[in-house]
Amino acid sequence: MTAATIRQCAVIADTPTPLLPCGDRPFLAWLLRELVRFGVAEFVLLTGHLSADMAEAVATLSALSPRPARITIAREPMRGGTGGALWHARDLLDARFLQCNGGSLFDGNLARLLSDAAGDAPDVVGRLLLGQVDDPARRGVAALDGDRVVAFGDRAAVGGAINAGVYLFDRRMLEMLRPQCSLETDILPLLASRGVLRATVAEGWFRDIGVAEEYAAVQREIPLRLHRPALFLDRDGVINIDHGYVGTRERFEWTPGAREAIRMATDAGWHVFVVTNQSGVARGRYTEADVAALHAWMADEVRRAGGTIDDLRYCPFHEDAIVPAYRRASDWRKPAPGMLLDLMRAWSLDPARCLLVGDQPSDMAAAEAAGIAAVRFAGGNLADVVRPLLAR
Repeated sequence: MTAATIRQCAVIADTPTPLLPCGDRPFLAWLLRELVRFGVAEFVLLTGHLSADMAEAVATLSALSPRPARITIAREPMRGGTGGALWHARDLLDARFLQCNGGSLFDGNLARLLSDAAGDAPDVVGRLLLGQVDDPARRGVAALDGDRVVAFGDRAAVGGAINAGVYLFDRRMLEMLRPQCSLETDILPLLASRGVLRATVAEGWFRDIGVAEEYAAVQREIPLRLHRPALFLDRDGVINIDHGYVGTRERFEWTPGAREAIRMATDAGWHVFVVTNQSGVARGRYTEADVAALHAWMADEVRRAGGTIDDLRYCPFHEDAIVPAYRRASDWRKPAPGMLLDLMRAWSLDPARCLLVGDQPSDMAAAEAAGIAAVRFAGGNLADVVRPLLAR
């Protein structure tokens, strides 16, 4: 699953709700930023009224994304509702896709949804992310039997947890759509009645900028909450056992507690970044393509465990390289701080809220040069080391 659709919501003052300003950027830029943390790289914006404004914003949204993102506009020719918008964009959707409301944000661990969905039975065609909020008014609510959604509607009718506006669907659900229909009133209740809808309940913070009385508060709250603390992790010797020049998954062995540590950090609302010297490329032991494949597999395994690696940097260069193309000094190679500084710039991080865990003196030196705190990992269970750090 690499794609997400974003449904445009109501309009305030002739501006599409997702483009309303929140801090230094449109609300939608914050939403996309949150999704790319969890591996989403392609977005389809479902638009109707003021579609041209959304199209004009694509370049800005792309520039504000801390990771590369492909953004496509799908314009509905008529007001189709939340389900009809999907029906009109059906040719653009992957075999599995996320559907998100464009005017609301749930600050929860999306990897929990992705991890749970990996274990769903073949007949399941959808999974919802649900949360708890202080004021459930105007929110769709799901009633559960275990994780099976048995009813979907308003709170008075079904009780349960609120709909956070994030769904993971199989393309089979498109067969139930019509050019004009509602996900919330037509499709989700139907899926629940057929027993093919599941849910993941997560803790988090929910805001809907389509609710006028919430918008003023959201403008202040979202930038404060989503400028997160950040945990930087070295790779060899911290995330995986250092067997020497580990460039393929066959030689990769997780350290005890590594995936648990990343999941805990994600649950706690921290960014998680990996910064790793990979001179094995320069020494001809493996290629950058091998490194990319290994890191993609690592990220998938972490998400299966319920956490996420928000972003990653590696340095393939070395002054004594065997491969000429990689024979040079680099300010990305630790103990230089280049990888850390680049991530701090891309994700607008506060150095005072950043922390690196590494196992080598070069890790400690890189952190000091970047102006962030560091903790030396001497082996053992990584989760036991990270747990108290998250409580600081």
